[in-house]
Order: sequence, then structure tokens, then C-alpha cells
Amino acid sequence: MNLKSLFLFTLCSFSTFVFSQNMDKGFAMLESGNYSKAENYFENILIDYPENKTAKLCYARAIGLKGDPEKAQIIFEELLIKYPLDFEIKLNYAESLLWNKNYSEAKTYYETLIIENDQSFPALLGYANTLSNLKIYDRALNYIKEALVLSPENPNALNSMKFIYLGYAYQKQQAQNFDEAEQLLLKNLKLFKDDKDTLLNLANLYLISNQLENAEMTYNNLAEQPENQILALNGLALVAHLRNKEKKALDLSTKAFNSLTDNTNHLVSQTTERYVQALIWNKKYKAAKRLIDSLIIEQPNENWILALRATLNIYKSDFKKSLDDYNKILENDSSSFDGNLGKANALKALGRFDNAYSSADKTLNFYPRQKDASNFINQLNSSFTPFLESKALYSYDNGNNEAYAIQNRLNFPISTNLKVLANYNFRTTSNTITDAKATSNDFSLGLNYQLFPLITFKGIAGLISVNTNSENFNNLLIDVSFNIKSFKLQDLDIGYKRQTENFNAALLERELIQNSYYVNYNLSTNFNLGWYTQYIYTSQSDNNNKNLFFTSLYYNIFSDPSLKAGINYQHITFKDQVPTLYFSPDRFNVVEVFVDLLKNQNTTWMYGLNAAAGLQINEDDRAQNTFRFKGKLGHSFSNRFMGTIYGQYSDIASATAAGFNYTEIGVQLRWGLCNKPIFRK
Repeated sequence: MNLKSLFLFTLCSFSTFVFSQNMDKGFAMLESGNYSKAENYFENILIDYPENKTAKLCYARAIGLKGDPEKAQIIFEELLIKYPLDFEIKLNYAESLLWNKNYSEAKTYYETLIIENDQSFPALLGYANTLSNLKIYDRALNYIKEALVLSPENPNALNSMKFIYLGYAYQKQQAQNFDEAEQLLLKNLKLFKDDKDTLLNLANLYLISNQLENAEMTYNNLAEQPENQILALNGLALVAHLRNKEKKALDLSTKAFNSLTDNTNHLVSQTTERYVQALIWNKKYKAAKRLIDSLIIEQPNENWILALRATLNIYKSDFKKSLDDYNKILENDSSSFDGNLGKANALKALGRFDNAYSSADKTLNFYPRQKDASNFINQLNSSFTPFLESKALYSYDNGNNEAYAIQNRLNFPISTNLKVLANYNFRTTSNTITDAKATSNDFSLGLNYQLFPLITFKGIAGLISVNTNSENFNNLLIDVSFNIKSFKLQDLDIGYKRQTENFNAALLERELIQNSYYVNYNLSTNFNLGWYTQYIYTSQSDNNNKNLFFTSLYYNIFSDPSLKAGINYQHITFKDQVPTLYFSPDRFNVVEVFVDLLKNQNTTWMYGLNAAAGLQINEDDRAQNTFRFKGKLGHSFSNRFMGTIYGQYSDIASATAAGFNYTEIGVQLRWGLCNKPIFRK
């Protein structure tokens, strides 16, 4: 709020001499804002009449309002020494304290003026504005109302009242008292019908509090004013984006962008910015890049343009390039919100988590309790908060096998690059035909360590103890892997795993130990296509070997909820065929189509659905149908506790012509052991 616009020129008490000197022209210059001309005008008068109080007072006002408030304050102080009882000079001196942003001193001084004359409109108005600048909005409202009693409908007092309400509402919004903020803004709208500033603040409040329908209604109200239609379209495009209606967002922002004229130069930057953002949201990266490149040529070091380029590179997973631009933004303005929080996001994507925390904390230092920065830290915290995950399941198949299992997994981050891992699993399985029974208990302990920002090592070792009808034994468990993200949009896992096959009692009785060497590779693209490939070579303690190759080509249809569909191919071979013991074909091929739906963002409820159907060919047999399905439903009961129920069914080939049907149902619970990471104070 510009304080200079809130004060009319206060005419002083004129001496008989002043009236004879017709200074109306100078007064008119002051009131119309021609401060440089007014300064020259009164300076010339003071050359001939250096002791003229009114001319000196007007001269001080002119230079203060022109931009030299310190010099103005010195002149008013000199006048006060000479005329200590002159109330008009006192009022002007108080106002100069506001010009110099000495709000605490101004507050004390205005209080003495009000004691001296509690019916002075300028004193009440100045005090109200002082309290507003000190963010003491409740008292500011009281005094502005008193001022309006003395001068009803005074435009300067009404303008001050409007901005006091806006400031008060923003203060409540920052404290996340959204209902109180809304009431203040609605009250402001009653006083100042269809006021642009109030409507924009109200719409922003609704956006922050996720009241998207109300935000849309507010922007539509703003759009009814032709001069504010572009502003409204920019806001409506953002609402559409937050509703995941990206095409609508682009349509609205395109309309706004195409509406720019020579008369709307003040809206060019924000409208262009929203248009480029909409192009990025719709993955029209080439069009966005062309426009950004042209803007960079015209304005090579503008922060809002650098932020657009950084955002584009974030979406394209060019995180290093994005980080470079955010650093340039911060060189221009160390307090930049886009620069600090954008840098935090880029650092997180690059695996530099400590630095990401630092940038996010810096953002909150500049913008306390800012929602996006707070959410970023909360999401980062959730990645490093210790948790215990427990799952209980029951399964059965058409081979008369049943199993009950309890699985427990502890993940305990000690720092951003080191996590302690622990697992305990209990499983009991039986066969109702053969009366075979077996129980297994396994415990393992390990760690997950980030060797480099994009390379992570996982090492786990443990023991499994097995009890069967015929024997008891213990075996070593090992799981070692490297996760590598050295290339853009690519993810590679290389690992070794030693385990005991515990699917059913018959296999446990054979003490079948498997040593598996595996490679997983996933390639994403900027045009929604993805490719996942897996190869596993397994050597078994019975001297049999297994090769498994799986590949999946998929397309991301939606992002929230996540929906993708594609085609899978799987090829399995065994060195030896032992169909009476376990499924071990010489060659086995499966081709299937699948769909995968997942919702777990921005909601307390989550759900998932995965279904696949296709054909399988076992050696030289004719093709058979295959089908599998998995569904889950979860709910976050609090920030630290989540529960999920799930079920899955599969109908695939087996060692017999009847095929193999498998069903599993279970419950999974996840407890956060702390409110935040143990290394965060």
C-alpha cells in the first residue's frame, strides 16, 4: 500500500501575508501530484520569503512526496523547534515519520496528537495507517472508523479501510485461519462492491485452502468486469490445472494470451507466464521452449522468465539445467520464492536431500508458514521418517495349498543418506491332501546407503529357520543391490538375492535354495511412453537353472489418478524339467495387455487396481488364456497411521493341464514411529 496516496495535502493556517501571496498554483501542484514542479515553485517563494512558514511546510511536503523523506523530516523538525505548538506542523512531521517507515516512532507520536485533539481527522487517519503498517489491524480498523465518523465517505479514509481489511485478511490467511480471513474479505466486498483487489485476494485464499469451486466462482465474478477479464482468465486457468483439467487450463490461458493488447501492457508478464505454464502442463514442451527462448533473447536475465525455463526443465527431468536457472534467479534476488523453493525441488530430484532441506528452510525464513514450502518439507520428511510396516495375509490355490503369513518391515533413516533396514517374516503353509506342513521364520538386518546423489546401495543379510514334517534347517538370506539413476529418465537396478523357496510345504521340505542375479531397467519419456525390462538368472540348490525375461511397454494416460496401460511379454526357461516337483518348463511365453490405476496423491483415501489378460504358451502346448488381478483400498487415519486391504487373483500355467489358480487377501498397516525424521530438530 502506497502511503503517499493516502494523505491529501493538509492546508495550513495562513497568515495575512500568505493570503496576499496567492499560492493557489503551488497548492494545486501538490494536490495533483506534480511534486517536482511544486518543489521548484515553493523553493522560488522561499528565496524571496525565507521565513514563510506555509511555503516552507509545502516545500517540505513536495520533496518528501517526491522521494526524499529524510530531508523533509529534517525541515519539519526545524519548523517544530520554531513553532512547537503548531498542530498542522505536528501532523506533517508525523506523516514524514511514515514516509521514512519509522512506524514505531510514528505510533508513539500520533498517540500524543490524538490526546491533544481526538477530533482531528488527519491524526486519526495517520494513526490508523501507522497501526496498519505495524500489522495491528484490529486497532487500525477502530481508528479508521472513528476517522470516517468525522469525515464520512472521505475517499482517502475509505481507501485506507480497504487496505486494512486486505492486510488483516492476509494476516489471518498466513496464520491459516482461513474462515476468519474469508469473513474479512467478504465484509470488504460489501463495503467496496466488486473491488478487484478484494476479489483477487479472496480467490487466492480459496486456492490456498483448496476451495477450488469457490475460487472459480470468484474469478468468474471478476471476469464480469471487462477490464479485469484477462486477470480472471489467468486465475481460472490455474483452477483448471489444480483440478487436473490441463486442456481446459490451456484453452483459458490461450484466450487470455491472445487478448493482450497495447492497453494491457501491465498484464503481459503474468499472462505470458500462465500461458507458458499451461503449455508445460499439457506437455507441449517444444512450443513452450520456443516462446521461452524468444523471451530470453528480449529479456535475458528476468527472474520470471528464468523460472519458466527452470520449470520446463523440471518437467523434462533436466534437473541440472533447472538448478542452474534457479541459482541465477537467486543471484538476482536471494529472497526469491520461485528461486528458493524451485531450487529445493531440483535438488531433491538430483538426490541432494540435505541441500534440498536447506533451500526449503530458507524459503520459509523469507515466507513464514508458506503452504507450498511447508508441504515440500512435509513430503521430504515423510521420506525420512522411521516407519514400521506390517502385513497379514491368507492365500490358497487349486493345488490344495494354504498359507498364513505375517510380514514386518522396519525402515529407520538415520540421515538423508543412511537408512537401517530390518525384516521379520513368519509363514505357515499346509496341504490338505498330503498333510504336508511347514513353518518358516526369517529375520534380516541391513542398510540402505546413498553412495552418491544418484547411486544407492542396499545390503541385507539374515537367517531363515524352517520346520517341516520331515526335517528342520536354517539357511542364510542375502539381498544386495545398487540403484543407479545416472541418466535422465532412466532407472537401473543391479542385484543379487539368496533365498529359500517357501511358497508351499512341499518346496520347503526340499530345502530349495535359490541364488538370483537380476537387472531391472526402466526408461521414461517426455511423451508419456515408458519401457520396463527385467532379467533374472537363478541357480538352484538342486542344480537346476532358471532364466526369466520380462519386458513391458506402457503409456501413461493420466497422472492423477495415475492410469497407464500397455503390453507385457514374459519368457521363462529351465535347464531341467521336473514337472512333478515344481513348474519348470523348457520354454514358457506369455503375452498380455494390462491396465494399472493408482490414486495416492492429495487424499486421505488411496486405491489401486491392476489387471492383465492375455495368452500363454507352455512349450509346444496350444495357447491358453491367462488372467490376473490385484486391487487395494487404503485410508490414512492420521499423518502417522495408514491401513490398506488388498486382494489378488491369478490364473496361469502350471505343471499340470489344469493350470494354476492362486488367491491372496490381506491387510497392511503402516505406522510412523516419529512425527518427523530423527535428524531434524
